[in-house]
Amino acid sequence: MQIVAALFAETLDTEVAEGPSTRLDIGGIRFSQVAPGPFPVTIDPHLFVIVRCAPGDEPDAVLEVRFLRDGEPVARNMQPIMVEPGKFAYRLVRAELEYPGPGTIEAHCALDRGEPVVVPLTLLAP
Repeated sequence: MQIVAALFAETLDTEVAEGPSTRLDIGGIRFSQVAPGPFPVTIDPHLFVIVRCAPGDEPDAVLEVRFLRDGEPVARNMQPIMVEPGKFAYRLVRAELEYPGPGTIEAHCALDRGEPVVVPLTLLAP
C-alpha cells in the first residue's frame, strides 16, 4: 500500500463515472493561509490522504500523521486503513493546530511507519 497524495484542502467530493470508475474532486487546496485572527490562534484544517493498494499488496495498514513545528511534535493522528487490492481510498485527518505566531507546521504522513509524505501548512499574519 502507498500514499498517492496528501493535501490540505477545503472539500473532497466523490463521483462514480463511466467504467465504473471513481472521480475525486478536491477543492480549495492550500499550502498557506492567512490566520483567522490575532495570534495565538488554533485552526483545524482538513488533510486528505489518498492511498493505493496494488494488486497483491496487503490490504491493511496503519496511517500515522505526525504534525511537526520546527521538528517538534504538536499533534498526532493514527488510524487503521483497509483498501481492497487494486483500489484507491482516502482518509480525512483533522487536528487542532495551535500557531503562537506566523509559521509552518508540517504533516508527516506514513503507512506502517514507512517513509513519510510531508505536506506543509504555513499560517500568515492577518
